[in-house]
Amino acid sequence: MPHLEGDMRAPQGARFAIIASRWNPRITDALVAGARRTFAEHGVDESSLDVVRVPGAWEVPVAAAMLAAKGRHAGIVALGCVVRGDTRHYEQVADGCSNGLMRVSLDHGLPVANGVLAVDRFEDAQARAGGSHGNKGEEAALVVLEMANLLEQLV
Repeated sequence: MPHLEGDMRAPQGARFAIIASRWNPRITDALVAGARRTFAEHGVDESSLDVVRVPGAWEVPVAAAMLAAKGRHAGIVALGCVVRGDTRHYEQVADGCSNGLMRVSLDHGLPVANGVLAVDRFEDAQARAGGSHGNKGEEAALVVLEMANLLEQLV
C-alpha cells in the first residue's frame, strides 16, 4: 500500500466553510481572522469561503450538520470559545459541541476541525487566539486543508 498523506493544497474548485459563534467576540473574531488568512495564504479565494455566524458554541454543530448535508463544502472549520464558570454549563456546552462536531464529520465523511476553545480562564483563550499559543483558527484551517486533500486521495 502506498504512503498517503494530505498536503495544504485545496482540491480543485473546493469550497470551505467557517462556522463561528458570536459569544466571546474578541476571541472568536480573532480565530475567524486567523482561519481566513490561512485559507488565503494557501490559495483559497475569498469567493470560495463561506463564513457562518451562530449565537454560541452550542449552535455550531447544527449549522455544521446542515452545511455538510448540502454537500457543497470540502471541509468545515468550527470556531468558538467556552470559558469555565461556576456551573456545569461549561462541560455541557464544550462536550456537547465537540461530540456534535465529531458526529457531523463521521456521518458525512467530511473534515470538520474543532477550533472551539474550551478554557479555564479568558486569558487562556486570548493566548490561543493570536497570543503566546498561536491562533487556533489558523491551525483548524490547516487541518481542514490537509484532510480535504487526503480524503480526495482516498476516494
